[in-house]
Amino acid sequence: MQNLDYRVVEQAIEWLRDDRTVWLCTVVSTFGSSPREPGSLMVATADGAHLGSLSGGCIEEDFLARLADGEYDLPAVIVRYGAPAEGPENARIRLPCGGILEVLVERMAATTENLSHLGEVRKVMGGEKEFVRQVSLTDGKRGLEPAELRGPQVIQDEGGEVVRIRVGPVAKLILAGYSTVAEACANFAISLGYQVVLCDPREEVTRDLILPGEIEFIPQLPSLYIASPGTCTQSTAVVAVTHDPRIDDLAMMAAVKTSAGYLGVMGSRRTSEARAERLRRAGGLSDKDIERIKMPIGLDLGSKTPAEIALAIMADIVCVRRGRLPATP
Repeated sequence: MQNLDYRVVEQAIEWLRDDRTVWLCTVVSTFGSSPREPGSLMVATADGAHLGSLSGGCIEEDFLARLADGEYDLPAVIVRYGAPAEGPENARIRLPCGGILEVLVERMAATTENLSHLGEVRKVMGGEKEFVRQVSLTDGKRGLEPAELRGPQVIQDEGGEVVRIRVGPVAKLILAGYSTVAEACANFAISLGYQVVLCDPREEVTRDLILPGEIEFIPQLPSLYIASPGTCTQSTAVVAVTHDPRIDDLAMMAAVKTSAGYLGVMGSRRTSEARAERLRRAGGLSDKDIERIKMPIGLDLGSKTPAEIALAIMADIVCVRRGRLPATP
């Protein structure tokens, strides 16, 4: 799985298994412009080895330098970057963007308890449901509990003694059938940290394909894969861009029955209207079902080439995932 935060957790587990103490850093809150969102992760060891990021580089350098100097020996502490120079929490860094960043720093020794906790976090990131990770700032104790359907990514209680961090499934892109647009979407998605799955049973189309190793290829009818229990979550986008109704329509008919957060199929407005009518008549979809499907797919960028169309699609997926645009056309 290529998601950066997922790899951070995996790396932390590996270092703990090697009997090394790790420092897990989580972006808690941001004020003003900030490179990474709350919940973003970085892990480091005392010798400077690290994976993940918190900013564009300045914060990481300061943190690693302090770590080498023997700081951060508490089980858990919140460090503020970008605070006023006279402020008690100033971390010697003013962000170039003028923003303020708060980071939760957890010192984790190589114990069975810490290994078990991070193993559970990894399982959640690869699973179906969201959980909340609780971290006590007084003693560093940690736990996981099911998350409510909606809520902020990070919450610090009024007393400031407990931090609650929402942890959920890694973003996933399911490509229903191969096309040059689908391949371009896959490349964009990989760079964005998505888990990418391409489903296509057409041997005549996929026989000579050479795909990046990060793409999981399943030679199966997409609708069958999509309908499999646990395949789709709120963090899943299902995209059909083959122009083959046998692939695209069936994929959408299966996808609307799942909790996938984004559904989209390529085609002109006229083609989309015809498809909507087919889905009502042959697929038994309701108007509410059809409203979930982006038809035509993607943002209206005036795209012409496969790469431009893929850019419009992935930009739309990101907008919906971040809550910037409604998930309906």
